[in-house]
Order: sequence, then structure tokens, then C-alpha cells
Amino acid sequence: MAPPPLNGRRKIRIAVPLAIAVVVAGSIGAYFFVRSRRTPPPRFESAAVDRGPIVAKITATGTLSALVTVQVGSQVSGRILKLFVDFNSIVKKGDLIAQIDPELFNAALAQTKANLLAAEASVAKDHVQVTDAERTYKRMKELRAQNLIAQSDADTAETVFLAAKAQAQADEANVAQAKASLHQAEVNLTYTNIYAPISGMVIARNVDVGQTVAASFQAPVLFTIAEDLTRIQVDTNIAESDVGKLADKMVATFTVDAYPNESFQGTIRQIRNASQTLQNVVTYDAVIDVQNTDLKLRPGMTANVTVVYAERQDVVRVPNAALRFRLPAGLAPPKERRAETGTAGALPKPGQRTVYTVKDDKPVPNTIRVGVTDGSTSELLEGPLQAGDELITGLTSSGQSAMAQKMRSPF
Repeated sequence: MAPPPLNGRRKIRIAVPLAIAVVVAGSIGAYFFVRSRRTPPPRFESAAVDRGPIVAKITATGTLSALVTVQVGSQVSGRILKLFVDFNSIVKKGDLIAQIDPELFNAALAQTKANLLAAEASVAKDHVQVTDAERTYKRMKELRAQNLIAQSDADTAETVFLAAKAQAQADEANVAQAKASLHQAEVNLTYTNIYAPISGMVIARNVDVGQTVAASFQAPVLFTIAEDLTRIQVDTNIAESDVGKLADKMVATFTVDAYPNESFQGTIRQIRNASQTLQNVVTYDAVIDVQNTDLKLRPGMTANVTVVYAERQDVVRVPNAALRFRLPAGLAPPKERRAETGTAGALPKPGQRTVYTVKDDKPVPNTIRVGVTDGSTSELLEGPLQAGDELITGLTSSGQSAMAQKMRSPF
């Protein structure tokens, strides 16, 4: 077969390099097109690690009350004749503070005295009858021994003597009963005078002169007396999540609405074991002793209490927002997900957390351990962080999409 013409060979040699050039140019164009279409780096919200003090504290609300509060009642029923104290009156133990009309009790006392006299007279009469019956019985017994009377007459005399003795014993019992009734009437009469059981201040008066009180089933409360308001206490409701951070003799500060610009101080005396459930939250009563020498604080006031349980000076502080940040599901590679949970099979240390820094527009996990917190920052105990490092605290919605694409992008 004859070889192709010379012009044909020349065309083939020109077409091959041209095709290669077209492919290379297309690849370069595609690369720059893809580069121009790349997703912008994700947008993170961040906060800086810094140094400074941390004051860890607990806040709670409580109610002020006197150390000792006594409700003074009446043990007898009757009409209030006199009142000797009023609201805010200062009383001493044993002071007469009220009186119930004693007329009915005086009458009852006089009646019991008369009953006692009658019972004692009956006993005296019985003694005379016993003496007479005893003489008769002895005489009849002697006559019977001489066979001068019938046996039935002697038996009758003995029966009369024994009956007289029994009647005397019964009337002596009546005397004892009358004496008991007399004592009860005397005690009831003394109960018409109502005395202060403790020294202190009258903070409540529940009756007026002329009012009738009935003590049939329970003693009616006439007054409430608070002992020594120069010392007062705050009963504070501490949540169960915070009660383990408190201890006796810790210093507490609080404010009341009556003096919003003034702070008061006290000391925790006792954390009581009895729990209370308030709005589905288990709380415990931390009792705080407070000196109230100027009597500014009053029983019943609401106290806003703060207790500092830990304090650190000049430590590395990590923003709590960074501790709360977690990557959206599916965006973290498996290696980073393992870093969040710690080494496989090992339990995390107390306070161990994972935070994220940014490198090459990607989040990088850092395992750290934190200590006390003031609610906005936490003390750094262990970890590679230093003051000035920026930690991720959030991710915008556009940033989430951008990061997801970046994780999948080969470029």
C-alpha cells in the first residue's frame, strides 16, 4: 500500500499537541472554577481565655425569724377582762399580760370549798356513829358470852358496827375528792391571769378586751412573743445540688427589700437534714445567725442570701460558654468524637471537659479539666490552654453549613 501523502502526516503531528493543550487548558480552567466555587470558611463565635479571680458562690432566698418565738394561749375559757400589753410591747418573763374575767372561777372555787366542808362534816358524823356502834357491839358481845341475849342480837350489833366503819371510809374518800376539786378550782382561777413565759417583744396580739375565748379543744393563741430580737436567724432554702458545697460556720451575706442598698452578714449555724420540696425542687434549711443590734431586721422579711464557698486569685479562666459548646451531630470526624469522650475504656477525671480552638478554619478539640466556677467562667486546672487563646462558644447557621461542606471537600 502506498504511504500517506506528506501533508497528511504533517496534520496529524499538529493535531496531537493541540488536543493535549486543550485538555490541559480545560483541567486548569476546571480547577480554577472549582476554586472560585469553594465554600467560604465557617463562621465561629468565640471568647478568649484570660486570667483573673474567681469567686464561687451560692444564691438562695430565705425568711427572717426570731431565735425563739412563743405563742401564748389560755388554758381556761372566759371573757377577756384586761389586756396589759399591745403590739411591740417589751415584756419580761413573769409579767402579767392579760386577765380573763375570774367571777365564774371564784364562784366555782366557793362551791368546791362548801363541798369540802360538807364532806368533812359527814366524816365527823361517821366517826361518832362508828364509836357508838363499836360500844354497842362490845356490850352485845359480853351479854352473849353470858347467854343473856340471843346470838342474832349480837350479830346485828356487829353488822351495824362494820357498816358504820365502811360509811366512814366512803365519806373520807369524798373528802379527798372534794379536796381535789378545790385544788382544780384554785388552779383554774390562777389561769385567769396570763403571764409572759419568756422575755422579749410582743409581735402579735390576737384578742381584744371583751372577747370570749374558748379552750375546749385547744388553747387559743392570745399573743406571740419573740425572744430578744437583737439576735435573729434566717431560714434559707438551699437546693440539693448546692447543699454539698456548704458547711457550718461559713459566712453569708444577704439583702432585704426594706434596705436594698445595705448588705447584712451572718454565719451558718446549722444545715438541717429535713428536706422540703418546693416547686418540685428538693431544698434544705440552712440556718444563719445574724446580729440585729439596731433592730432594723424584722421577723418575716425575705432575705436574698449569698454564700461564697470558694475563692481563687489570679487563675486561668475558661468561658463557660466554651464548655457548653458541642459540635452538631455528624460534623466531627471519628477521631475528634473520641477526643470528646476521652480514651476508650477509661473513665473521665472529675471536671474533665472538651473545648475547641480553630486551626485552618476547622475546630480542634482540647481536653481540659476545670475547677470552681462563678457561673460565667471556670478555673483551668489541667490542659494546653493559655490566656489569650480563643475558644469556640457558638456556630452560626451559615457556619454549620459551611463547616459541613468543608469537612467533605477534598481541597
